[in-house]
Amino acid sequence: MPSRTKPVNHASRLARATSVALVVALLVIRATTAWADNVTELAKQLENGSDYKVRLSAALSLSKLGDQRAVPAFIAALDDSDKTVRGAAAVGLSKLINAKTKEKLRKQAIDALTRVAKSDASTFVQKQAEKALETIQGLTGGAATAPALYVNVGEMSVKAPGADKTADKLKTLMKSTVEKTVKKVDKSMSTTWPGGTAPTEKQLGSTKGFFVDGTLNELTVKTKGASSIVSCKLSMLVATYPRKSIFGVLEGSASVQGSDDPKDIEFAKGDCIAAVIEDLVAKKIVPTIQTRSGTP
Repeated sequence: MPSRTKPVNHASRLARATSVALVVALLVIRATTAWADNVTELAKQLENGSDYKVRLSAALSLSKLGDQRAVPAFIAALDDSDKTVRGAAAVGLSKLINAKTKEKLRKQAIDALTRVAKSDASTFVQKQAEKALETIQGLTGGAATAPALYVNVGEMSVKAPGADKTADKLKTLMKSTVEKTVKKVDKSMSTTWPGGTAPTEKQLGSTKGFFVDGTLNELTVKTKGASSIVSCKLSMLVATYPRKSIFGVLEGSASVQGSDDPKDIEFAKGDCIAAVIEDLVAKKIVPTIQTRSGTP
């Protein structure tokens, strides 16, 4: 007896397949929404929870989720009133910050961790922040990206009588002039370190580190008629880094002539300081570092 083949209802199968696909899609959408809401809710708990246990639990959960959107909440939590929460926030940043993190956000995290590592009231929190910094800086601070020579530029100082009101502005000028001149004279030297903060001795690895700082000792203005003469005198030092053993002290001076207009005088001050620093860095400091490091 011939067998009968049951007719196949292709339309029915297609309908069922489409239905299953829609269900799967809906489940994916709901799961994604739940995930997003969970991160948002946990971030709110970390920032605004009234009980430190709630904030700590939120920090631990966000660390496990690993969502980049939690980074700002962790940065804010570094100032939490509870040291355990602050420590957890530092650990969280070490887990969340990676090569894909936006540079601006990474810098904010590094700056905040650096501050906490130096000034937090808790030694425990300081250590957690230091560990987080080492982890984050290690993402881009390996030997493949580290410079051959690293020059750490100090904050500069102003001791010239009468320059107190513009001291901050003058120190900024001095520091930026050193950095620009170093880069201009020898491209193998870098005044920045991958990751944004100064490296530790361990992080330097095979990179040779040096320290440069300067002091504005004199800044005078003499006017005669409609003209003026601005004179400045600076001293600069060169040392090893991070162990600051001084092996060079240099001095330089210059004078700039201009009009007696107050604005021109201020410009002349800047020109005088920049001229001395550029001369010392280009002709003395960079060659000294090159000799010390054994580079041409």
